[in-house]
Amino acid sequence: MSYKSMKHRVFKRAFSLIEVMVVVVIIGVLAGAVVVKVGDYVDRAKTNRARSDIATIRTAVESYYASESRYPTNDEGLGVLPLQSMSDPWGRPYQYNQPGRDAEYEIVCYGADGRAGGDGINSDLISSELDATK
Repeated sequence: MSYKSMKHRVFKRAFSLIEVMVVVVIIGVLAGAVVVKVGDYVDRAKTNRARSDIATIRTAVESYYASESRYPTNDEGLGVLPLQSMSDPWGRPYQYNQPGRDAEYEIVCYGADGRAGGDGINSDLISSELDATK
């Protein structure tokens, strides 16, 4: 090829493999940060929904007491209440205990792990303790 023909030749600039890899890594890091942050919001939303459900169940239990002059027994459970079959945000039924540890009754959600105890998203939500945190 002569110098004249090279001079008129058009060169196309393209991205190198390294440049493409750097962009992909940056996008991956940003996407990972977003997923972690969104996961925190989802966990918090589930906990707030469980608190709201417990408040709704408590209202139904108090209405039952007003009409029947007694609280549902453990054998009757929450099934005697005029509620849709409620399950916690993790798909398990709420627990009803009568008498409760610190009150006439208690409604319990065992958190994400479904077991007593735990921290954070796995912590238990108990109706009598929710009153104290208001």
